[in-house]
Amino acid sequence: MDPKTKDLWVFVETKEDGSARNVGIELLNPGKELAAKQGGKLVAVVIGNNVQAAVDDAAKHGADQVIVIEGPEYQMFSTDAYATALVAAVEKYGPTAMLVGASVNGRDFAPRVSARLQTGLTADCTSLGIDEETGCIAWTRPAFGGNLMATILCKTARPQIGTVRPGVFKKAEEEAPHAEIIKEDIHVAAADIRTELVRKIQEGAEEVVDLEGADIIVSGGRGVGNAEGFAPLQELCDLLGATLGCSRAAVDAGWISHAHQVGQTGKTVAPKLYVACGISGAIQHRAGMAGSDVIVAINKDADAPIFEVATYGIVGDLKEIVPLLTEEVKKLKA
Repeated sequence: MDPKTKDLWVFVETKEDGSARNVGIELLNPGKELAAKQGGKLVAVVIGNNVQAAVDDAAKHGADQVIVIEGPEYQMFSTDAYATALVAAVEKYGPTAMLVGASVNGRDFAPRVSARLQTGLTADCTSLGIDEETGCIAWTRPAFGGNLMATILCKTARPQIGTVRPGVFKKAEEEAPHAEIIKEDIHVAAADIRTELVRKIQEGAEEVVDLEGADIIVSGGRGVGNAEGFAPLQELCDLLGATLGCSRAAVDAGWISHAHQVGQTGKTVAPKLYVACGISGAIQHRAGMAGSDVIVAINKDADAPIFEVATYGIVGDLKEIVPLLTEEVKKLKA
């Protein structure tokens, strides 16, 4: 479809209680810069039921407009309802680009939206920019198993759509809201929603391991030696109020659940403090934690690549150093 505006949209995903998930608010930060470069407005799109909290959050984080689509049919996520609503809004307003969080739901319905609009979709992006020659968004994502990064342009079809991993960008500072609130009366008939939620089961690991929202992460890699090697790291996590992470090597060895994995095939994180224990620092892992404010690396190999990105490096055996750190933290808390 031909764009009607130069506006850039950010889909702000909501929780069942009507509040915003972090990834949508995070994307308003790069969205503001991209929208300015394209000469358009930054528009947040909120779909759900009783979503005033999400609308307020989007307005406080830089949105120029907030398009609100509410109804009981949007209380629980369904691909049919959300895709239909978003496509109807896009066809009405004609944005030039749209960012969607690469969450479970975003990865589900963004391809449906792009197919209905007959446009492209760049999935799982880790960086965004503007191509100076074409003015198109430059979507950067890992390719060939994460061994290289590919930058993709969508030169003809509009809107340009991409999903972006949670944790890649940080939320902008809150500001006085100035957004225009637009409420759209878009509804989807029950007969057009082909799935029905029968029962919701909370799976402990996936729900509890909130790596994207963690301020402190302590991660273990191949150097922990075995599954029991994560116990000292968990003790340190408990003292620091941190979340336990890991590298792909530890998951592949069967020592810990994939829910803890940081990296291009895991989760992208941006904590205030990241402690890497026995992690060599393969490019795939480094890409997943590069947004950390402070990185502390512990590794026996002084030439390990992790030290290239570390703020502080400790060369030594993590089995000796982690207990020492734990004892020091205990003293500070005493």
